[in-house]
Amino acid sequence: MKKILENALKNTGKADYVEIRLEKKESTSIHFQGKKLEKIDCSQQMGGSVRALVKGGWSFVTFNQYDKLKEKVGQAINIATLIGREKSRLAEVPPVVEVVKRELNKDFRQVSLKEKKELIENYNNIILNYSPKIQSTNVIYGDSFSTVYFANSEGSFIRHEKPNLIVSLTAIARDGDNVQMANESLGTVKGFKKAEDISLRAEKAAFRAVNLLKAKPVEGGEYTVVLDQTLGGVFIHEAFGHLSEADFLYEDDRMKNLMKLGTKFGFKKLNVIDDGSISNLLGSSKYDDEGVKTKKNYLIRNGILTGRLHSRETAKKMNEMPTGNARALNYRFKPIVRMTNTYIENGKTSFENLISGVKKGIYAKKFYGGNTTFEMFTFSAGEGFMIRDGKIAEPVKDVVLSGNLFTVLLNIESIGDDLKMIEAAGGCGKGGQAPLPVSFGSPHLRIKKVVVGGK
Repeated sequence: MKKILENALKNTGKADYVEIRLEKKESTSIHFQGKKLEKIDCSQQMGGSVRALVKGGWSFVTFNQYDKLKEKVGQAINIATLIGREKSRLAEVPPVVEVVKRELNKDFRQVSLKEKKELIENYNNIILNYSPKIQSTNVIYGDSFSTVYFANSEGSFIRHEKPNLIVSLTAIARDGDNVQMANESLGTVKGFKKAEDISLRAEKAAFRAVNLLKAKPVEGGEYTVVLDQTLGGVFIHEAFGHLSEADFLYEDDRMKNLMKLGTKFGFKKLNVIDDGSISNLLGSSKYDDEGVKTKKNYLIRNGILTGRLHSRETAKKMNEMPTGNARALNYRFKPIVRMTNTYIENGKTSFENLISGVKKGIYAKKFYGGNTTFEMFTFSAGEGFMIRDGKIAEPVKDVVLSGNLFTVLLNIESIGDDLKMIEAAGGCGKGGQAPLPVSFGSPHLRIKKVVVGGK
């Protein structure tokens, strides 16, 4: 394959840069809804794309057959020639030649479809049989193994193996008109073994859904809120991480000014990192989809905004260094700036000390949904409890947190010592590319003056 790609990239003529990505993928999908098996299938896909840069203009050509690659490169160059009107700007990176293999703890490609179906059906039955109040379920299994070949006109060639497995367990409980749901999920790149014994997660989803039926709606107001690792991780990914993606920033003067490096951006002990080089997490990869080596990138350090995430093009345009964050969902999409594994670094406060000083507050856990608009956000917790006199008290529901990102980061009072990286089913969406595998994480966080919607 290396020779084939090298030959296709010879004599690229007037192009300033050309890259080819080829992908072979095999996948399995299983879906139970209630007692019904909604979907079960296996599939194989193959295809590729060529991206060319000429005088600042990009073209992108996709295909499903690997033959006539030279012609497809020529087609991409000709299209880019029609677009380009300025000088091409692309940060320099050293060419790479490497094969990146992945070792799996039980290769799911060697597990029969029957065995996968029986395992997921068992989890589905655990939820259905938990209580008479369980009305339905939504249980999903998916696995995929992609082999991606990348080569560019600068001499890089990378063969990259990319496994992915997810299980999502949703329990739906009902008591009259009161309907509640709870989800537990798993995402992993390590293989099938991690999915073989998650019965406790199925039970936990059922327990939480039934327990929410007893919860009373939270009273709306302004509270000191403690976020668990999941909700803290989602918050820093959604509300802050996307604002750090430079393809968004360099085109928006207002946000570029708000996100100016060196600005005080939060609690003095707050450190936020995006790191695609961590081994064996959903967002991990040795190289991004432009062949740039991933690394640990501090976005906030000691409360000061210190970095952002880049592709080669955005790095050059903003006179900064590439960060290894150009990612594509698959060969059908061009690489754009995306997060990898984004998290808040550990603090030094125990959970007991985090809540001990809270006279009346809310402990918000899990994640149910939400949205962000620039620096404004709204998130719904999947589970909530009142904090009274420093102790976790009664459960509450309909906990919706909203506010301004910059204000909330400054209102962080304390950071826990219990960082947890969350690998969940689903993924990140941007520019029509979803779900892209990512991980996120946080220790427990205590934040003052958070607006909580309720009755």
